[in-house]
Amino acid sequence: MSAETIVIACDHGGIDMKALLKADLESAGYEILDLGTDSEDSVDYPDFAYALTSAINGGKASRGILICGTGIGISIAANRNPNIRAAVVHDALSARLCREHNDANVLCLGARLIGPEVARDCLDIFLKTAFGGGRHIQRVEKLSNLN
Repeated sequence: MSAETIVIACDHGGIDMKALLKADLESAGYEILDLGTDSEDSVDYPDFAYALTSAINGGKASRGILICGTGIGISIAANRNPNIRAAVVHDALSARLCREHNDANVLCLGARLIGPEVARDCLDIFLKTAFGGGRHIQRVEKLSNLN
């Protein structure tokens, strides 16, 4: 069985954190689809969020990680896609609950708001936590049904 592919992208504010988390993912045996950016030159975060959502929609990965300065802007851009449930997390509890309650498929981190160890912890929990199902199924289904 092949390793799960995780897609990762960031804007200029998330370069260092992306490199750190990418290395951790590779060490853990994940296949990585890195969509950039790889420079500190200013870029528009929606471009990277849309590239990541396209990769997930195209079946290239089932889950993703987005990083910008706060995690907010890049999550808003990603959540414009009805198949994406991008969650900004700041700690282990929010990382666990976004998976258990919301079946989040994209983890969003703010490189200017959390440190590397918190980011690593959030990523680990995000990847290891399953969707809780039950009473949450109907709610999550409504997130993708825009009618």
